[in-house]
Amino acid sequence: MAVTPDGRLYARHFRTSVSSETVIAALRHFRRKVGAPLRVVWDQLNAHRSRATRDFISAHAQDDAGAYLPAYAPELNPEEQCNAIVKGAMANALPDSVDDLHRLARREFGRLKRHPEMIVRFFRHAGLSVTGIP
Repeated sequence: MAVTPDGRLYARHFRTSVSSETVIAALRHFRRKVGAPLRVVWDQLNAHRSRATRDFISAHAQDDAGAYLPAYAPELNPEEQCNAIVKGAMANALPDSVDDLHRLARREFGRLKRHPEMIVRFFRHAGLSVTGIP
């Protein structure tokens, strides 16, 4: 998922575990949707720190810039608050299949997407200000 300080939310869901390949596919997707340059703030997931991901970022240095959050700092990650809202909305869901679960998650992210003011508050809550990206 990608969130912007002005409250835009972009989701790219995969039905596999997160790997370097899915991270790179998501970065390509977000560059098409958001544009460049991207300021990528990573958590410490192995796929975010992998050689393949680092090589991709290096090859697109003019488009992407990255920074890492501390090892465990969900309070500094606005995306975590987005996830918490969606998980809360899905707490009592009983999907019949993975497809139903996927549709439900997309629906809830779609609802959140219609409330950019909430996402802006998530950035403020984390004490983040992202401006002046070259």
